[in-house]
This record gives sequence, C-alpha cells and structure tokens, in this order.
Amino acid sequence: MAAVSLSVSTVKPLGDRIFIKVSASDEKTAGGILLPDTAQEKPQVGEVVQVGPGKHNDDGTRQTPEVSIGDKVLYSKYAGTDIKLGGDEFVLLSEKDILAVVS
Repeated sequence: MAAVSLSVSTVKPLGDRIFIKVSASDEKTAGGILLPDTAQEKPQVGEVVQVGPGKHNDDGTRQTPEVSIGDKVLYSKYAGTDIKLGGDEFVLLSEKDILAVVS
C-alpha cells in the first residue's frame, strides 16, 4: 500500500461536508481546578478550514454552504468524524450538524 501524506491543504471535503479545526478545551474549571484529559468534555467550537462545494438539490443545482473558511462555528457534540493531522485535531462533518456561527 502506498503512503499518503495528508495535510489540511490536501483535504477537500465532498458534497455538503465541512472540515473544522477543533478549538482547545479548557483545562481548568471556574474554581481553578486542573482537569485531566479524560475528564475534559469534547469541545464543540472550531474554525472552518475547508468547505465542500455543497449538496445537490433535486433539480440538479448545488446549494452553496452557509459557512465559509475562517468562520468559528458551534457544532453538535457527537457529530462527524474525528481526524488528527500533525498533532492538531479536526472534525469532518455535514453542514446540517453545524448549529451556529460564533462571532
């Protein structure tokens, strides 16, 4: 099997898929207690790094995605596929799993 070198620039989502870089989760509670990795919740906020061309409508046209590269988004907790590239964490998910754009 041939080795494939993956980077953010080589990943191009298909259809209505969105490629998101996961934001780091808080390691401390409001009271200042340090949390181990196993006790931390999975973050639900990230930055859009790649966007697919959009999904096909019934009439054959494409519906362009509502998010664009650079947007910070809030997404469903258990949505998508987790991917690690070069030490960074990413999520590949469908546009319907994005709940809001965070400003």
